[in-house]
Amino acid sequence: MSPDHSQTRLNLSAGLLSVTVALVLVLAKLWALSVTGSLSIAATLADSGLDLLMSLGGLAAIAYAAKPADEDHAFGHSSAEDLAALGQSVFITISALVIAGAALQRLVSDTTVELTSEGAGMAVIIFSIVITIALVLWQRRVARLTGNRVVAADSLHYVGDLIPNAGALLALWASARFGLGQIDSVVALIAAAIMALGAWRIGRGAWDALMDRRADPELIAGISAIATDFPGVRGHHDLKTRVAGSRVFVNLHIELDGGQTLAEAHSIGAALRRAIIAQYPRADVLIHKDPVGVQRHPEDPRAG
Repeated sequence: MSPDHSQTRLNLSAGLLSVTVALVLVLAKLWALSVTGSLSIAATLADSGLDLLMSLGGLAAIAYAAKPADEDHAFGHSSAEDLAALGQSVFITISALVIAGAALQRLVSDTTVELTSEGAGMAVIIFSIVITIALVLWQRRVARLTGNRVVAADSLHYVGDLIPNAGALLALWASARFGLGQIDSVVALIAAAIMALGAWRIGRGAWDALMDRRADPELIAGISAIATDFPGVRGHHDLKTRVAGSRVFVNLHIELDGGQTLAEAHSIGAALRRAIIAQYPRADVLIHKDPVGVQRHPEDPRAG
């Protein structure tokens, strides 16, 4: 089995497990909400429902982005990940607003809402925390082995889910132990704020990628350092990057001895490309070779 095929299988296994866990949590929390009436559980239910949508989108993006480049998509299909993430951020924002509105309405209402069956709700939340931790451990292992950004991002999202789950557990305990039902609404507001913040971060990252924003400055600096110290390379310029899903596209002009053969120049460029990909496996690198001291043509000022 080739390394690429093995990594694809690992990524797909993480995606399938994420979908399965999210579906189980949605069903469990639907039942818990029906017996407790807890808004904090409603917040975690909405979050799990969105997790399910995002996990399905992530799984589809992993499968679609793994397709090789073709005649219609010469740079591959990895932008599907960004489109999925942008849609997910919109759904998360809407859900957060609905939960926050319900929590505020309950806080200002003169009618006190009593929670019921707190013990059953607490059992469901503890169950959700345990299987979420198990999912995160597997996702992190897969992300470490494959470097897949979709899996890594999904793992971070589930880590964030532990906060509203812990808050719901606290709210149910406070209601059962001290009769403090209002804590439930406060926890729901905090959970909604966390969801909105996460949606903003996901949406901003997806939007930046779709608008061809440059890659992380640390990655750019790393590539520049590799080119600067590479044997046979006299200099480099016009280092340009853009991100699409889990891929980073790199364009780089290197300056070489103009007196060497084309074969020698090609050998240096190919070796540099391999060195960059070895350090950044998700990079798609295109290297242009220029002789040292070449002047830009006046009719093509952007050329190297």
